[in-house]
Amino acid sequence: MPFFKPSHKLLALAAVAVVLPGCSVISPAPVIELVKATGAVAVSAISTGPSSAKNTVYHEHKALDSVCVEYNPLTPDPEIAPALQAELHNHEIESRIYEEGGAPTSCKFRITYTADIEWGTPTFGTGYKSYIRDATLTLRDENGTVLSSSAYSLDGTFQMGKWATSRSKLAPVVTALVTGFDH
Repeated sequence: MPFFKPSHKLLALAAVAVVLPGCSVISPAPVIELVKATGAVAVSAISTGPSSAKNTVYHEHKALDSVCVEYNPLTPDPEIAPALQAELHNHEIESRIYEEGGAPTSCKFRITYTADIEWGTPTFGTGYKSYIRDATLTLRDENGTVLSSSAYSLDGTFQMGKWATSRSKLAPVVTALVTGFDH
């Protein structure tokens, strides 16, 4: 009675599948599905990838310990203001959100923001979702003098970070705004 090792059984099975194409047990469909899945994972990784600050202008000023963030009602993304506050907190800067023109006179520093929002369907999503396409943050002192400004912009070619969270998109912009470093 001949004895076949498991590796020999697989080799024999592959040979039979090639010789008898009508009775093939090896199908190209799993390979095609693997290629499609790999592509989808790559697209997902690119679309949630890292973001960076752009067009940073920074003028030396005293260190910030608190700022007033002016809420922008023309930016319909409810995640922006909390994302700004969370990132400011990471830099040990206290912040409060105020309506336009509603900040108390005790505010020594004020951050304003603008953002362009677009809609689309995420790679593995089932419905439309908004995402930040562009955003600009500006830090001013109590006299309205611009101390720093920085921006986020979605990469046009590969749209790196398109489906990243508002916070991850704004994190490097807040860092550039308060430190001057936009790497």
